Amino acid sequence: MKLPSTPAMIRIFRVLAIAEGFSWAALLAGMFLKWVTRTTELGVEIAGPIHGAFFLCYGIAALSLWRLQRWPFRVALFAGLSAVFPFATVWFERWAGRHGHLGITSGQPAAHPAEATAAETAGV
Repeated sequence: MKLPSTPAMIRIFRVLAIAEGFSWAALLAGMFLKWVTRTTELGVEIAGPIHGAFFLCYGIAALSLWRLQRWPFRVALFAGLSAVFPFATVWFERWAGRHGHLGITSGQPAAHPAEATAAETAGV
């Protein structure tokens, strides 16, 4: 299976980190309505599957970036653990960005093959 380019995977990961955090909030609100106010189960029925999908996609994206970015095990572990706690994926995404774990390193290929060819021709 061919993965998307590294820049695309980083964008996907960032979007999924935020979406997973918001889906946690929706699920928590649904659980509050179901268990505390005992008014409706609709919030859990809707937010539960959505959160589950974002959770799984975030996990797959984190594993992909672990491979593509060659994250240390500690960073990959924090990425995985952040999906377990509400809103921690948003914190992790910000932390990883500040610490250079969500950036393109010089050893990685260019985003477009044409850019790599132009750079090689120019002698860069």
